Amino acid sequence: MSKQFSLPYEGGLDEETLSGGILHNYEKIWTDIYPEAHPASEAVADIIAAGINKCKGRLFRLGLTTGVTPAALYEELAQRYQNGKISFRNVEIVSIDEYYPAAGDEMQSRNHRLHEALLDRVDILPENVHIPDGTISPDKVSDYCSQFDKLARGLDLLIVGIGEDGQVGFNEAGSNETTRTRTVRLSYSSRKRQSRNFNHDLAVTPQSAITMGIGTMLTADHIILMAWGEDKAKAVKAIAEGEISTACPASLLQRHNHIRFFVDATAGSLLTRVVAPWLVGPCNWTPKLRRKAVVWLCQTVNKPILKLTDQDYLENSLSELLEKYGPFDKINIEVFNDLQHTITGWPGGKPNADDSTRPVPASPFPKTILIFSPHPDDDVISMGGTFIRMVSQGHNVHVAYETSGDVAVHDDVVLQHLDAAKQLGFADHFDEVKAIVDSKIPGEPEPRKLLDIKAAIRRSEARAAVRSFGLDDNTNAHFLNLPFYESGGIKKKPCTQVDIDIIKDLILRLKPQMIFMAGDLADPHGTHRVCTEAALSAVEQLKADGEKWLSATHIWLYRGAWMEWELGRVDMAVPLSPDEVVKKRHAIFRHLSQKDIVPFPGEDPREFWQRAEERTQNTAHLYDKLGMAEYQAIEVFLKLC
Repeated sequence: MSKQFSLPYEGGLDEETLSGGILHNYEKIWTDIYPEAHPASEAVADIIAAGINKCKGRLFRLGLTTGVTPAALYEELAQRYQNGKISFRNVEIVSIDEYYPAAGDEMQSRNHRLHEALLDRVDILPENVHIPDGTISPDKVSDYCSQFDKLARGLDLLIVGIGEDGQVGFNEAGSNETTRTRTVRLSYSSRKRQSRNFNHDLAVTPQSAITMGIGTMLTADHIILMAWGEDKAKAVKAIAEGEISTACPASLLQRHNHIRFFVDATAGSLLTRVVAPWLVGPCNWTPKLRRKAVVWLCQTVNKPILKLTDQDYLENSLSELLEKYGPFDKINIEVFNDLQHTITGWPGGKPNADDSTRPVPASPFPKTILIFSPHPDDDVISMGGTFIRMVSQGHNVHVAYETSGDVAVHDDVVLQHLDAAKQLGFADHFDEVKAIVDSKIPGEPEPRKLLDIKAAIRRSEARAAVRSFGLDDNTNAHFLNLPFYESGGIKKKPCTQVDIDIIKDLILRLKPQMIFMAGDLADPHGTHRVCTEAALSAVEQLKADGEKWLSATHIWLYRGAWMEWELGRVDMAVPLSPDEVVKKRHAIFRHLSQKDIVPFPGEDPREFWQRAEERTQNTAHLYDKLGMAEYQAIEVFLKLC
């Protein structure tokens, strides 16, 4: 329902002039980069369908993975079956892993998830489905794995999603190319990742699993790897371009003679042909790509922009840039000025000033500015300094918290708040709510009454945060509570027109001149992407409805606590003073339920305020290294339109 979100094209390889061998020269596994996961999944579905249709007189043996990665692929295959374009009657399915122990009917089991996502939606025969049995007794599981391994060898096609650290199945670091189907002990980090499927409760997350070995995978005739999102980018680079290493198990699949990697643009963002396309072949030299190349060169030779020499360009494969836009000193000055003009102390525009080189126009002033925050703390974590600056400079700033963030409140925090109310004599519901907490079933949605309390806690924290720097929390803080989020668990509902209409209503009421949105393409649970796509859909629909004033409204993208924009993309950089850094930190501190014991912090052990400060200080350091002024911290933004 919502508009598919992708970053604007900012130059790169002129692929039409390149042969495949040159384009994939740095890759040890041929990698296809698609704009989004959906078209990539369609391409993989085409390969599966072709294999099934060509297989005559016997079963087509297909190995499948589970998890988030293949979700779009399974949806595509199910739709093709429903439309009569494919049949699974002559297909044998072998799944690559299962928790151990785990019953097949448990909601979190691989068995259940594979049936729910695909098998129960197509015409495959039950006797042709083989999923590791997580109920085999410990004294028999070794023999069982040996028998399963024989069954799993020699697949026609194996489809595998890769993990953040290059895992395939439950083959973790240390697995080698001789491994077979076996039981494995899950590492703490893997269990923490898998706990997403168990309401982030490590106590009930399995400690072991049954997995197809890498040696078994290598016996397949054809292997397809898949990866979507920024959180897979480092692993994709290591697998596709790195050395074979047991520290990155999927890299061992480089030994296969018929393997292909399908990734979306964000998962492939660290590949050489994306990071430094000039090393591969001729480029489409947009202004952003020229800036990107110069920043890369500065970091490669460890020099500021204005000290780069002709020899620096020539020795680092940038002769084409010199030929088209040189000489070198001209490029240096143009890029220096371009980057310098991204810096502004007036993120809402400086009144009565020459704005010809400023990222934001001077008028109108003051502006109505709308900040969309996917969760009730993303606003201050991601762009708190800029938020504070715009409020202090007199703009009419509004913040819209798109989701309640209720599932991200620990049960102990709820009980602590209720105990405080009880001690103050306001109300005594402690025992009642404690009973609700105790009645929770792992894997099941949380009780609505408990979620309502958690949502109220998140709202009170958000209101306190914006009050801390002078925003009126009664008139300028909006809690949209988008319905897609309210599933009671980590897996959310589909985003629908109902969600989009809520956003449209707010935009129509405010008529903002500037809109800020989350530009994250990979946060731990995908909420940022869904919220931004819903907001973009709202804007597009309003334009289609004849709201012409929106043509003058500019959309700016910020990053969350996980990633930062690379300097080649930046359109606006807002320096923060030491005092503003402290004010931002104090605003983040108001989100007490997310401090220290936040249930879903991702892999980064730092608290949100630490991530935010280190990120913005690092950005300031990068500007300084390029020859710009030295600042305490800098928040950066990309202009979408």
